[in-house]
Amino acid sequence: MKTHDALPFEMDADAGADLAAGAPATSDSLSLVLTHLLKGVVYREADAKLWQALGENIATARDYVAVLGLELFHDDIEGYAFLRSNQEEDSNLPRLVARRQLTFHVSLLLALLRVRLAEFDQQTSETRLVMNREQIAEMVSVFMPETSNEVRLFDQLNTSIKKVAELGFLRKMRGTDDSYEVQRIIKAFVDAQWLNELDARLADYRTALEGQE
Repeated sequence: MKTHDALPFEMDADAGADLAAGAPATSDSLSLVLTHLLKGVVYREADAKLWQALGENIATARDYVAVLGLELFHDDIEGYAFLRSNQEEDSNLPRLVARRQLTFHVSLLLALLRVRLAEFDQQTSETRLVMNREQIAEMVSVFMPETSNEVRLFDQLNTSIKKVAELGFLRKMRGTDDSYEVQRIIKAFVDAQWLNELDARLADYRTALEGQE
């Protein structure tokens, strides 16, 4: 990924909801689209009418947010759209989308979930990848030092899962205590270029975690 060459990850946070008041009044549907985008991610499955309005106003919406130093990322195949910063690092403009520094553990979990989603897409025509806590723990444990304290690892895993869910990459399934759907928006943050360098990056993760141990 362009902005994630160093470990741990950095990631754009959602734009503040208070910015929505600046949406233009030229169109009710455009104003509605911009308001939701400035609040966070827009999903097709969550609101089909809003998604349609986004498609009808996407060019105008892109022009508007560009003035604010933002870029509209829209994936019609996967069904999500969001705003991210389009400013150069040395820009004098204030950032409307804050950056979040993620821990090694959260970064590792994001990486492994992205790999698992890629494998899932290759192996099945299903669109929803659901994993329980035990499956996630098994996936992560491969990269943990053998001398790690199991209680501490369990607590760390729970903390990482909670954080990844807060970031919007895992969604807890209703009626369950430990099952999560991997949100496909993770593909926008952990891209194909990043996956091509996967072996080297996972080696970096393992070294970093052993150093923490």
